[in-house]
Amino acid sequence: MKLSIITVNYNVKYYLEQCLDSVFKSIKNIETEVIVVDNASSDGSMEYLKPRFPEVRFIESAENLGFARANNLAIESSAGDYVLLLNPDTVIGEKTLENVCRFMDETPDAGAVGVKMLTGFAQFLPESKRGFPSPWNSFCKMTGLARLFPLSRRFGGYHLKFLDKNQTHKVDVLAGAFMLIRREALQKTGGFDGDFFMYGEDIDLSYRISRAGFANYYFPEPIIHYKGESARQDPLYIKRFYQAMLIFFNKHYPHSNFLFKAFIKFAIFAVGCLSTARKMIRGGKTASVKHSGKIIIFDTSKTTYSQIIGEMNRNPLADTLYRIYNPEKGITIDANEVIINKSDSYAS
Repeated sequence: MKLSIITVNYNVKYYLEQCLDSVFKSIKNIETEVIVVDNASSDGSMEYLKPRFPEVRFIESAENLGFARANNLAIESSAGDYVLLLNPDTVIGEKTLENVCRFMDETPDAGAVGVKMLTGFAQFLPESKRGFPSPWNSFCKMTGLARLFPLSRRFGGYHLKFLDKNQTHKVDVLAGAFMLIRREALQKTGGFDGDFFMYGEDIDLSYRISRAGFANYYFPEPIIHYKGESARQDPLYIKRFYQAMLIFFNKHYPHSNFLFKAFIKFAIFAVGCLSTARKMIRGGKTASVKHSGKIIIFDTSKTTYSQIIGEMNRNPLADTLYRIYNPEKGITIDANEVIINKSDSYAS
């Protein structure tokens, strides 16, 4: 089998429905299996999705395993030469999977490949290509040096903004939102580290793929990643993010200078406390993105996913929110919300 596609779901059934719809339009010429691990969702995800996607293999967990352990569960039972880890809040084009698989076929040193991710506002997501969070890169990021000199190779090593986002590059870190991995690389690295519940596990896996003798590549195939819809459902996500950074730092940089290491740990702790305090002030609610600008709506009965993503990639408009409307299902989705047409019997 050529490809195994694995998605972990947690209370985002409508985003996942749209994701799977785009996936099945992208695998027509590829021998593929699609596996969804449900992390004990409470929104009726399985009841909603199973009858709509009978060709998907669903694995239902009785508890929330987190991103790393849930993916490992599916990886163990997968059979593809390549394994694609794909977030449920993504949309891919009709040729996306053919293009990335062809790239892997033609690039034998590639252990994994990531793509050019766009937000629902058509903005480039910098985590599409990153450097390792080494002590120096972490220092530059946390002190603001990376922000002051974003195109500097010396100070901008975390987000690699000096690398053209429209060109293919070898990079350190790929995002777990879309990460196509060679089976051999997974066998040598053992998959994700289950100590990471959510966040940081993709950095850790990228690091170990590199250490195993493979290269990680950024390939500028555009996709949509609404970013964070699953995380917004998790009230502990801020705490877990900073805990993940500490796990990675302690695991891979245990012999760093004591004072420098103490500074990094303090900075991570301070930012985490500040973020938590802000959330407490908001009464535990995650701040939503307010939008008062232009809205562009794409109709899937008239436009392909490739055309939608291509338009967003070529002509991103300032202060514009992009929505995808599926008239067959009576659902409109954007980066902020899911809008359901109550009169359509399909939407429930």
